[in-house]
Order: sequence, then C-alpha cells, then structure tokens
Amino acid sequence: MDNRVAQIHRQTKETDVAVELDLDGVGKYDIDSGVGFLDHMLTHLSKHSGIDLVVKAKGDLHVDAHHCVEDIAICLGECLLKALGNKKGIARYGHSSVPMEDALANVSVDLSGRSICVYNVEYRTAKIGDFDVECIEEMLRSFSNSGKFNLHINVPYGTNSHHIAEGIFKGLGKALGAAVEVLGTDVPSTKGIL
Repeated sequence: MDNRVAQIHRQTKETDVAVELDLDGVGKYDIDSGVGFLDHMLTHLSKHSGIDLVVKAKGDLHVDAHHCVEDIAICLGECLLKALGNKKGIARYGHSSVPMEDALANVSVDLSGRSICVYNVEYRTAKIGDFDVECIEEMLRSFSNSGKFNLHINVPYGTNSHHIAEGIFKGLGKALGAAVEVLGTDVPSTKGIL
C-alpha cells in the first residue's frame, strides 16, 4: 500500500495554514494554531485516532478565531481525502462512544465520498474560556465538507462545555482512526468506488 500521507498549504487574506497528516502514524502531533483551545482539541483528535498530525496556522485572530478554525478544518479535510487515495481496503465506517466525566459523545463517520454533518449538541455556555462554542460546529462541518465524509455527532447529555467539546474530539479521533484502518484490498462499496 502507498504511504497514506498528505500535506496542504492554504493562504488567504485572512489566514496562512499548513497541515500534514499520516494516516498510518502513532498519534504524534505538533499543533500551533494560535488558538489555545483549538490546539487542545486537535491534540485529542490526533492522539485518539493514531493519526500523526502537524498544524501550523496564523490568522486574523484580532478579529476572532472563526477564520482560522474554518481554514484549518478545510485543510484537514483536504489532507484526509488526499491521504486516503482510492480508499482500497479501508474499514470506511467508524463509531465511538466516549464518556468525558459528565458528558457522553457519540460520533460516527462514513468515509463515503459524500459530505454531511449532523450535529446534535447543546452547550450551557457560549464560550469555553475565550473560544466561541459555535466555532466547534463550524469546524466539524467544514472538515466533513472538505473531506467528503458523513459525520454524525450526538451528545445526549453533559453539563460542562469543555467536557462536551473534549468528548466530541476524542470520539471523532476514535471513530476516524477506526474508519481509516486498512482491513483488506477492496474498495468497501458495492459500487466499487467511494
């Protein structure tokens, strides 16, 4: 099997983002987005997926974190799609149910080539520190769109916003790690293509 690695660099008037990933890594990470809470979440994504991840970003943080978060997600999705190649042999599906103290996050992915993000999450606060919780949904939706995969996130309960978000990213890591795992040699679809 070819190396399942990819690099993407995206530069706009608002951000400068570079992302590298290795689907067959061990969960090593080097993350510096300029947004502390986002760095914390991306380290969980890498660690719990077993995907090596490098994220370097600079952006218009004097405005807010929105553009930086969105562009990192776009690059992550493009990297994932590129590293998956023709998707021969992958498990395709992944699911995880992660308890994080008071919160439970259920995350399912299908690396189908079709993007949709279903996000059933409620927070009791609008911010986690100085990070807007609405950026989490924006990021996950952009990741799913650019990576062309189904992403379903359901948090049936939880009171602490940080725990809810952390459960989501740990769950996404576990689900994504399972979905990219190589189990055979065929494309996992009756269509013969994903």
